[in-house]
Amino acid sequence: MRVFVTGASGFVGQAVVQELLGAGHTVLALARSDASAEALQSKGVDVLRGSIEDTESLKRGASEADGVIHLAFNHDFTRFDDSAAEELQALLAMGSVLAGTNKPLVFTGGTLSLPKGTVSDEDTPADSTSFLAARTLTESKALALAAQGVRISLIRLSPTTHDENDKGFLNIMTQFAIGKGESIYIGDGLNRWTAVHRADAAKLYRLALDKGVAGSIYHAIGEEGVRLKDIAEAIGQASGVPTVSKTFEEALKHFEGFMAYPVSFDAPATSKKTQERLGWKPTGRTVVEEIQAGVYNSPAAA
Repeated sequence: MRVFVTGASGFVGQAVVQELLGAGHTVLALARSDASAEALQSKGVDVLRGSIEDTESLKRGASEADGVIHLAFNHDFTRFDDSAAEELQALLAMGSVLAGTNKPLVFTGGTLSLPKGTVSDEDTPADSTSFLAARTLTESKALALAAQGVRISLIRLSPTTHDENDKGFLNIMTQFAIGKGESIYIGDGLNRWTAVHRADAAKLYRLALDKGVAGSIYHAIGEEGVRLKDIAEAIGQASGVPTVSKTFEEALKHFEGFMAYPVSFDAPATSKKTQERLGWKPTGRTVVEEIQAGVYNSPAAA
């Protein structure tokens, strides 16, 4: 299958591209920059220059492929609503090309958009009142493409999609811990995040592309609920700094803004139905094992 991939140069995208190539698929990747294009081409990937704001390039990529995996998202959280609106337009543009073909279109959401304080599953709707609510509209609009003959499916990624190359939330928490001299959690720290190893997530994208059912939601979750206190303690031990509890207001100062919000979320969820429906079995090491390995304390992680 020839697969059009957006976000192919990103953290998860790179792993997805390797997973696709390893399974015998060919890849056409969207690339914004010369550096990204060269890196992708060196791996045997065909490149289409463009961006998620350029809907014509997205339509062209989708029209030249047998399926699409959409991973691109602007993670500048100071303009989150704008980024979510751009993502929706990108999905609708590609969906318009794929309408009536029954070709697969796999797109990306996150488990932090689920209701807080309860264990959610694949059938749980995203929380429209969430801090990340702007992206929940994308979920409903995109899944509606199933009625237009698109084999659309959604993968909700865990906030800690991790491995030795991770520059995401765990790295941010660790760098703040090192810089401020303490690793923190909020309140009692019993709030929970889901977690998944990057290689396991990449396999799930391939399975959803190959076998996903139109209108379905799949969860990239290896661990259903890792306590933030456990994460903070592991970071503290690996970084050689004390671990302390903070109020939310104190956490805002510690993290200098946005990061305090996801650290305060309690959003456990299960991937049981995903594993049953797609035959997916996560096997990568746990998030605490990743931290204990010193991944986030190396100079390359900064």
